[in-house]
Amino acid sequence: SPAATASAATKSLPPSGPDRMTFSAPLAWGGEARCTGGDCKLILVEHEANKLVLHQFKGRQIAELDRQPLAYHPDSAKWLTDQWVVAAVERGQTLDFFSLNAGRLTAHAQVKVDFAPRGVLVLDSNASGFTLLATPYSGANVSVVKWPVGAKQGNATSVRWCEAPWHPALVERAPNGRGKGVVAACLDDKRLLYVDAKNWVGAPAELARFDVVARQARPTASGKWVYVALELGTKNARVNMDSGEVQYLESRAEGAVSVAPLADDLVIWGGSNSLYIQKFDDAGKVLEERYLRTSGFPTEMQLIDLDGDGERDLLILNSAGDKADVYYGPLWD
Repeated sequence: SPAATASAATKSLPPSGPDRMTFSAPLAWGGEARCTGGDCKLILVEHEANKLVLHQFKGRQIAELDRQPLAYHPDSAKWLTDQWVVAAVERGQTLDFFSLNAGRLTAHAQVKVDFAPRGVLVLDSNASGFTLLATPYSGANVSVVKWPVGAKQGNATSVRWCEAPWHPALVERAPNGRGKGVVAACLDDKRLLYVDAKNWVGAPAELARFDVVARQARPTASGKWVYVALELGTKNARVNMDSGEVQYLESRAEGAVSVAPLADDLVIWGGSNSLYIQKFDDAGKVLEERYLRTSGFPTEMQLIDLDGDGERDLLILNSAGDKADVYYGPLWD
């Protein structure tokens, strides 16, 4: 009917799709770009090649600066400062710390945790060092790691969370007046958990429970919503971090494996060799939907201005496939 047609979400390609660049990054299970003073670098791990790789962006070009060996199956990498990076490595059950000088990486220290780590996240930092969170490939324990800058050793404290809490993310607030903390989607427990920054080793609180796999959770810039990619279902979800309300959102049949909010009401979802961007109303109804393709399985997405034009770009690391993707902003307008 005309009324039904008018109420249905508009599905389309972008009017003139954003520019796209690809580069070699076979099975890049994790990584992060960092831009300071107009200089943008990317650190990533190649899962099967067992390498930590450093790239540099110049305008809309990218060049590899260095690569260093890691033990079997590295899964994640993050920046600590412009001069320090950390990688999570399954075999050996370690966080590996590297220094960076003149475009070269040098292995510096390893900190042991009680499991094979899938992810690592910087929780906090001060003049004396960093507080990191290592999360497992499988199992229910996470590890809060204290690492003094430049030290050869660190201190790791294990805490029980949930089964397979992948891809944790920092949040500015949580329901019931709680403040800064971290959230994680639990794959095998199908839950969304929150831990207050006042006590990183404290017991987690459950924010939501789902009927399907909760693959990844990411907050909006305002902190109002946390969007949750739900795999193998017909819905994704978002949690209102003020009221605690959970809204279920129409998705593609296979659900989503990753998520990157552009705004409170505008979200990029990672699917199978593709992305879909959805615009929502206040009740969570899809108003418009667009599609973009990727070079593989888009597990890690980051919104960051890589070419210095003032628009956020989308960096996509594909955990299956030989290449990574960059879509240059604006990504919607």
